[in-house]
Amino acid sequence: MDGERETTRPAIQVVDLHKKLGGKVVLGGINLDIERGKTTVIIGQSGGGKSVLIKHVIGLMKPDSGEILVDGLDITKLNDRELNEVRKKFGMLFQGGALFDSMTVGENVAFPLKEHTSKGEQEIREIVREKLHQVGLKGIEPMMPAELSGGMKKRVALARAVALDPEIVLFDEPTTGLDPVTSDAIDELILSTHEHTKATLVVISHDIAGTFKVAHKVAMIYQGNIILEGTPDDFRTSSDPVVRQFIERKAEGPIKIL
Repeated sequence: MDGERETTRPAIQVVDLHKKLGGKVVLGGINLDIERGKTTVIIGQSGGGKSVLIKHVIGLMKPDSGEILVDGLDITKLNDRELNEVRKKFGMLFQGGALFDSMTVGENVAFPLKEHTSKGEQEIREIVREKLHQVGLKGIEPMMPAELSGGMKKRVALARAVALDPEIVLFDEPTTGLDPVTSDAIDELILSTHEHTKATLVVISHDIAGTFKVAHKVAMIYQGNIILEGTPDDFRTSSDPVVRQFIERKAEGPIKIL
């Protein structure tokens, strides 16, 4: 029975989450269920609280009030040691890729394996090769990050993020700064990551085409709250003026430029 509850319960539950920064309300009572094994995309304007929400989900920030349940455990009440245990469930693809410039590609992907497992060198090399293959890169282990294109850096960063086969993978603006063709390649990569890993994926984005391509569920943050959550079709057919302005990329409307 407990196992059944585990698989039907959301992977992450955000409950009445409040956060002020510099006296400004950034999160004003967020409620959101992240479904297990699905891809949830969180959209909204730049500076609107998306990344702040993700930082709360992995315990990098503490809320003023509210709860964040990961597999039913409220991480806002954990100490650093307990939090580090929960973080092992997560892989994270940061906005800039955040590769270690002084390490080769192979060393970057191997880093979490060396830090968090007791696997031998040969096994680590095999896992690194496999993860790079999954993201469409072969034989680039000796290369340095400075030799890679923006799209390749994102792919290597994703290989590193999934090196430990995490249950949950977080993508922070994965297509920012990329051209449309490379952006679409990253979206395809998100789809194949879900297919290969069956992990729970959470994507922070303002790329509407990519959102509609990869999402099972979309949630939009506006003025510190989620104003709509549902399927891509729910967003396509919404008559909400804020939603319409955002997905149609219009300067005129209720959303003011920050």
